[in-house]
Amino acid sequence: MTVRPVLELPARVLSTPALRVGRIDDAARRLAEDLLHTMAASPACVGLAAPQIGVGRRAFAVDVTGHRKARSCHGPFVLFDPVVEDATSPETAREGCMSVRDLTGDVSRATAVTVSGLTVDGEPRTLHVDAFEARAVLHEIDHLDGLVFLDRVSGPHAVFARKVYR
Repeated sequence: MTVRPVLELPARVLSTPALRVGRIDDAARRLAEDLLHTMAASPACVGLAAPQIGVGRRAFAVDVTGHRKARSCHGPFVLFDPVVEDATSPETAREGCMSVRDLTGDVSRATAVTVSGLTVDGEPRTLHVDAFEARAVLHEIDHLDGLVFLDRVSGPHAVFARKVYR
């Protein structure tokens, strides 16, 4: 079990589009374990992308189990090379990020998403997520595209100092 440091802006890897993983091998499975362990060790963290731990590959972990805003919940999962197949019903809500610790912002994201990718076993998986889980998935996919939530806010009026970080 490895808990890795979570990088913060302006780390270059956070603004660089990640490369495809392709074949799921032992290195990819170790990356998945590191994502899950690092996320679990980080208070209030519901998602973590590989670039946030310094790995420029298209992989992320999400777990919204027990979150008060979650409706759909697939438990802890990792997806490699994710693709958004469908996204509907955008809604604006407040977001924070482990890589931007002192700020939050209002971001418009789809509230219903179909995403597909590969599991740690190399099997294709398609997930239908909604509400908070959809927001978390799209937030992590943004990291894979070299974006942080600040790139999605509608302007400076939609950025706020974080009051509490649990």
